[in-house]
Amino acid sequence: MGGRGMSDVAMTRRQKRRMRRFDNPWLNPKLIWGLGLLLGIIALGLLGRVFWDMDLVFTGAGMPRQGPVGIENIRGQVGTLAHPLGTDVSGKDILALLIVGAPNSLYVGVLASLIGMSLGIFLGFSAGFLGGRTDDVIRVGSDVMITIPPLLILVVVQAAFGDISLTLMALLIAGFVWQSPTRLIRAQVLSMREAGYVQMARLSGASTFHIMFREMLPNLVPYLFGSFIANVTTSIVTAVGLEVLGLGPQRVPTLGRVIYDAINSGALIQNMWWWWGFPTILLAVMFIGLLLVNLGLDEVSNPRLRRL
Repeated sequence: MGGRGMSDVAMTRRQKRRMRRFDNPWLNPKLIWGLGLLLGIIALGLLGRVFWDMDLVFTGAGMPRQGPVGIENIRGQVGTLAHPLGTDVSGKDILALLIVGAPNSLYVGVLASLIGMSLGIFLGFSAGFLGGRTDDVIRVGSDVMITIPPLLILVVVQAAFGDISLTLMALLIAGFVWQSPTRLIRAQVLSMREAGYVQMARLSGASTFHIMFREMLPNLVPYLFGSFIANVTTSIVTAVGLEVLGLGPQRVPTLGRVIYDAINSGALIQNMWWWWGFPTILLAVMFIGLLLVNLGLDEVSNPRLRRL
């Protein structure tokens, strides 16, 4: 009897926790775990600069080809705590490269997505609410841009620019990530513009700008967050693809640049798996975090996806 009573109490507590999550959709486990992973990467960049020597990112900072702590390299040398994740062929510390490179890769993705989303919000609302020729021009423009392979164009552009900064790279990528939010927002605005509160705002004499961005925009916040996270993922993948091809920033460490240097210097042949393995794992963690945040935001915006 006692065991059954304790089991009932435990079941009741679990049901209460699930009910609280349902009442407050922002307490979504996927959303919380995803944000935790992304905040961990940001903390790596912030705290790492405080507790680790950033001069180790320079050539000759340590012994070349040193393996992670406790692991022998191809010459039989065991890694030490001085370089816990090992070094590359020029003696750069892998941990220092990750501390600098991970936030830089995330920065490019977030900045490109912010610019693309801002443009997508403006164009999507203009197309969906104003309609007519404005809608035709924006819709055709976004359809044409979607058919253009962005990586091919960016390869040509960045090859012409040569060495570029992280900000310029984000600006170039932003030119190819506005189409999806534009189409999404346009479709939502077309279904919302005949709603009762929009008609009341029109009858009250509210301006077009006020109706679009003060009345309708708040109702699209969950969808905008989800589209923003998807754009961040796309931007990071595009940036890493360019960097692995050797077309990203030349003097600024990023995760893609570290992988490029590893491949270009024969890390696979020399069995230096730590050189390309650790940045690849960190990229995987970043993408998993973004995926979980996106799934969590989908459940926040769509109550039918939530499970009791």
